[in-house]
Amino acid sequence: MPSRRRALAGAALVLASTLIVSACSATGAASDPASEKASDAPKITFLYSPYADYAPFFLAEEKGYFEDAGVDVELVAKGGSSGETYQQVSTGNITAGGATWGAGLFNATKAGASISVIASVSRIPESGENPSPLLASEKSGITDAADLEGKKIGIPGDGGFGIYSVALALDSVGLTTDDVELVNLSPGDIPAALANGSVDASWSIEPISSAVVAQKIGHELLPIDYQAGVELGAMVFNTDYVEKHPAAVTAFTAAYLKAVKELADGGWDDPEIQGIIAEYTDLPVETLTSIALTTQDPSGEIDWKDVGRQEQFFRDRDALEFDGDSGIQDIYRADILEDAIALADGDDLSGGK
Repeated sequence: MPSRRRALAGAALVLASTLIVSACSATGAASDPASEKASDAPKITFLYSPYADYAPFFLAEEKGYFEDAGVDVELVAKGGSSGETYQQVSTGNITAGGATWGAGLFNATKAGASISVIASVSRIPESGENPSPLLASEKSGITDAADLEGKKIGIPGDGGFGIYSVALALDSVGLTTDDVELVNLSPGDIPAALANGSVDASWSIEPISSAVVAQKIGHELLPIDYQAGVELGAMVFNTDYVEKHPAAVTAFTAAYLKAVKELADGGWDDPEIQGIIAEYTDLPVETLTSIALTTQDPSGEIDWKDVGRQEQFFRDRDALEFDGDSGIQDIYRADILEDAIALADGDDLSGGK
């Protein structure tokens, strides 16, 4: 797939993109944002992680929905954390990206970073299999989450969804993060740490969690209820780009929403679509179809009450570098999302622009 090869060139694109974006922005600055067509806007570079959460973006690229919407899109594979997304997007090195809600986004928002929130990109399902479970090491002998008191639990850092997920799990059995020893553990190191017993339990994510269970290295401790419906991530754009090229951002979002709806209407069972997602995630189709998946809302709407709970959690942990509210809802472009929904429901993804 040509776009897959382009995505793998992401590191080089990031290094070169500052000059490119600056040049494109200068060119687009002369246009009237209200009358500019989506097809006239500079290329949208979108930073993604190679997980199934981003499946709608893969689908929109490979099935031509971005092209139908009149936008030139480059999907760029991310090499780091959500912090990379905030930095690259806010500086204009990358136009847009998907990132988890967390201390980094709240801090960047309060600091006035050039970031606009456009739509939700994933959340934990309300029921069923858990795509991000708390796993206990088989060596620990722990089968009840209440027995984690005083134990070592792996988290992928102190400012993102991983620690929030662990806190929710502990809270469901009457414990807090103060009752355990938290150990920083990157996702790739989870299997080895659980296998050798250097941690008693760990936050996890698919497809790692399924592999750990299949290899009998660890097991899930809780059903999904403790984090059902939690918001995982948002689509964010560089604010300067949004203000200069709203038609392109709207068209991009409409193409994304069309792909979300296709997946929700049974697309996950389509062999062609499975092949597209497998290519971007580097997973065999057999693995892709067996793991637990996050959900995407075809409306792109964000559960702001849940986002507020997450911000309060990081405030309570002194992970926020400011007093008061972050103002995260002030950078939400509900108008863009509303227009994108209308486009996605119509026959012309570009809206004639």
